[in-house]
Amino acid sequence: MDGSRVILECLIKEGVDTIFGYPGGAVIPLYDALYDYKDKIKHVRTSHEQGAVHAADGYARSSGKVGVCFLTSGPGATNAITGIATAYMDSSPLVCISGQVPTSLLGKDSFQEIDITGVTLSVTKHNFLVRKSEDLPKTIREAFKIANSGRKGPVLIDIPKDLMLSEVNFNLVDYHPSNLDNTSKDEFDLKEEYENKEKIDLACDLIRKSKRPIIYAGGGVKSAGGEQLLVDFAKKIDTPVLNTIMGLGDIDRKDELSLGLLGMHGSKEGNLAISNSDLIIAIGARFSDRVIGKSSEFAKGAKVIHMDIDPSEINKNIKVDVDLIGDLSLLLKELYNKVDKKENKEWKEKIKTYEDREHIIKNDEFHPQNILSLVNKKVGDNTIAVTDVGQHQMWTAKYWNHPLGKSFITSAGLGTMGFGLGAAIGAKLGMPDKNIVLVTGDGSFRMNCNEMATVSTYKVPMLILLLNNSTLGMVRQWQKLFSNARYSETDMDPSVDYVMLAKAYGIEGYKATNLQELKSILSEIKIDRPVFLECVINTDYDVYPIVPPNETLLNLICN
Repeated sequence: MDGSRVILECLIKEGVDTIFGYPGGAVIPLYDALYDYKDKIKHVRTSHEQGAVHAADGYARSSGKVGVCFLTSGPGATNAITGIATAYMDSSPLVCISGQVPTSLLGKDSFQEIDITGVTLSVTKHNFLVRKSEDLPKTIREAFKIANSGRKGPVLIDIPKDLMLSEVNFNLVDYHPSNLDNTSKDEFDLKEEYENKEKIDLACDLIRKSKRPIIYAGGGVKSAGGEQLLVDFAKKIDTPVLNTIMGLGDIDRKDELSLGLLGMHGSKEGNLAISNSDLIIAIGARFSDRVIGKSSEFAKGAKVIHMDIDPSEINKNIKVDVDLIGDLSLLLKELYNKVDKKENKEWKEKIKTYEDREHIIKNDEFHPQNILSLVNKKVGDNTIAVTDVGQHQMWTAKYWNHPLGKSFITSAGLGTMGFGLGAAIGAKLGMPDKNIVLVTGDGSFRMNCNEMATVSTYKVPMLILLLNNSTLGMVRQWQKLFSNARYSETDMDPSVDYVMLAKAYGIEGYKATNLQELKSILSEIKIDRPVFLECVINTDYDVYPIVPPNETLLNLICN
């Protein structure tokens, strides 16, 4: 069969049933072959390649599968770079297949030629330029294996157009999917257990001796499918859990042990708790600058146990006392089995005294806290919340319920405005039985609102909640606090009628300016279809607390 069919057959063997993409000259053979696979593969054509990659990313984060997208050469591939970098920073498993000019034209500045493997070298876990058509099956298999093993991430396969057209001697029976590794899982488990046995004993000893322990859990827990294991472990050692923004959903936010978000916009309670702890158990988190503040002052009195699948994260930002490297689900099981049960009643009572009791949002105020609470009640816990980037992202991180599991999707490491709409599309297609709520701001929404056409075309059910404050809110907040309120190029034209824009795409649109209007709208809308809801909020609302840059977590500004 020709190379294009080989690609599709290999993808099907890898379990792929949904692909996001945008056709173009270099991938015409691939799309021609796709025409005959409509009963096996659903293809979603987005409005822009960036949206396609964000959608594949959202699909991967919600479903736990590898997200797949097709891109054409030149601008098609370069348009995808922001999406690929977003997935790379957040360790999301993707396989991006880009078309390339024919091999005879490589390196000649041909029409729509770009060295995309060179361009993406620093934002992919690995990439390939396929030179021979017979290498297609092994390259695809290797790409899926790399993307979905260890610390997960995006892989790009660049395929010249002539290889898609050339005949390949290919026997589908001989293709072994990437998840069927030659290494026995049992052997791998035993090897890992042996290497970590002594360190696990040291960790258990530190936990036993600690009086003020804190669990600091990140996105690696969800990536390993270890959410319930984390909860069981936390309850056995009676230790409060703080989360990175990627780690929200590691534990149900309503659980008594959950302290929510940590770091620059974390709660006063959480930031003071970790600052006064004597032991930090970091699980699948990387001590990023947004979490630790001034590194030399971070939790100076605490010992640190760091569990991660990526050895390069150990001692990178914070010096640790015990490192446990490997599959977090295996490590958590082993640690749970060996650690002694304990109680930390006095420590938990002490943490309660750290709560910020001074700045309470009034119940009748049209504030994001109240808006998100009402929307949360409307959609329930069987919901994945997706956000763009900015103040609305932090409000959602702080005020949403965050049930256990892969219930929160956001761009954390790269902070990509425009991520949300594509990611929400992918999240719904990845988990069709979940409700999807996209929380966005007017700045982020403008970045990729063209994907409203994709929502409309494929009738993707979701609630798009736009918190419109007519400004680039997070930048404006920094300008207010750190640039003497010199609002340079952050205020936005309020004349755009977003409801009319939604309706132009054939999507139901509503607008609320107070809580009564919002309650009325929520009582009548249905979330089994695309719905757009704009809430006009005060431009001067800010996200608090905030830890100024390069400051200790103790020096947080509460208002």
